Amino acid sequence: MPCKLAIFDFDGTLADTFDWFIAVVNEVADKFRFRRIEPHEVETLRGYEARRIIRHLQVPMWKMPLVAREMRCRMSRDIGTIALFPGVDEMLERVAGRGVALAVVTSNSAENVRRVLGPRNIALIRHLECGAAVLGKRPRLRKVLRAAGVAPGEAICIGDEIRDLHAARAEGIPFGAVTWGFTRGDALRALAPEAVFKRMEEIAEMVAGGDGRSGLFQA
Repeated sequence: MPCKLAIFDFDGTLADTFDWFIAVVNEVADKFRFRRIEPHEVETLRGYEARRIIRHLQVPMWKMPLVAREMRCRMSRDIGTIALFPGVDEMLERVAGRGVALAVVTSNSAENVRRVLGPRNIALIRHLECGAAVLGKRPRLRKVLRAAGVAPGEAICIGDEIRDLHAARAEGIPFGAVTWGFTRGDALRALAPEAVFKRMEEIAEMVAGGDGRSGLFQA
């Protein structure tokens, strides 16, 4: 089946934000009075899905929009320290060059996404859905599918978190898990995503192979 639309997460998938997150999250925890993340907990939490992390940190759900907004504001302040993962530029250009429409669906702000991706990459993105609730990506995925005029099975959602996988699966979209982001690769593999990407180049190789057809079910 031809892959007509590639929907990317941003943080941990295209942008290398994990170290920044760890550096600021405890300041936010102190401000909003939820549990700090201790160094020995980091790898364990990287195996959890979002709801379990929220419970572990004892963040009331009513505080989540406030916490998310605070994180976006702090990233805007520190935006000069945020970079794309190596190979993102080439991967996006190659996938788009094969006629696959590109989209970004993220909890981050449009301003932060635009500044980190830069003008050349943003010009390749046809659909940009930002500011999604931490547990609210499904409506944004559905909106992108409608805007692109693409059936779920003709798209792929590419992300680094279990919540991304669950949202894509609920909408019938094949999911490609990247192993370099927030969630550990073994935790993502345990949920049997349609594809697992260990290198940035593999996204272009599988999503936009030499014949312009998806290689998701050939791996």
